Amino acid sequence: MDWKRGVRRVLYPAYEARLLRRIPEGRMPQHIGVMLDGNRRWARTVGLGTAEGYRAGADNIRPLLGWCEEIGVEVVTLWLLSSDNLSNRPPEELEGLLEIIEGAVDSMAAEGRWRIHPVGALDLLPAGTAARLKAVEEATRDIDGILVNVAVGYGGRREIADAVRSLLAEHAGAGTTLEELAQVIDVEHIAAHLYTRGQPDPDLVIRTSGEQRLGGFLLWQSATSEFYFCEAFWPDFRRTDFLRAVRAYALRDRRHGA
Repeated sequence: MDWKRGVRRVLYPAYEARLLRRIPEGRMPQHIGVMLDGNRRWARTVGLGTAEGYRAGADNIRPLLGWCEEIGVEVVTLWLLSSDNLSNRPPEELEGLLEIIEGAVDSMAAEGRWRIHPVGALDLLPAGTAARLKAVEEATRDIDGILVNVAVGYGGRREIADAVRSLLAEHAGAGTTLEELAQVIDVEHIAAHLYTRGQPDPDLVIRTSGEQRLGGFLLWQSATSEFYFCEAFWPDFRRTDFLRAVRAYALRDRRHGA
């Protein structure tokens, strides 16, 4: 087995360099969304517990952000926990998962390289977790690096509902009647109240673990995104897998929904 690892150490860098050369100039994605899926299934395949699977997944986040830096990505959105998970996971599992997420976010912030922006229904999270996410956002606000959206307690339908609710409240405060608002409201009004307002929509959305569905991730923003589904469980996702996804994106004829 040691000789196989040695061969991989020699061959993979050469293969990755070849992948990079095959990406046309000017075709790199600027915003990548990643669904970090398959942590529990990975843990079962290697005989570990659920918590160890999530920790292995958390350990793979910083390498991913480093790969994104290498190719000039400006925004990365990481789906770490869905709003549905807050109600359908056993309490003891959810508590452990939130601790791992908090540690992962703290670790990202400690790098001093990336701006962290939590997206999701923070009001649904335990007060301590929400406060920690907000503190990390404030601490990294002025860093000149990749903007990293950490989607915790996130659901696409919930985001759209929150955006509409915020829009209605804003106009109610300004004295706008519902009739007046109905005459002028358009997609830009709603987009201005999304969790990711002011950011470019994702060019590429990657989902690991072989699942081929969005599951509610960036429902509004991904209308014209390209999708890449990878068989590897998230803890096994390598730089090679990342570059394959970017190459597949770059070689596609993007029609932006046409």
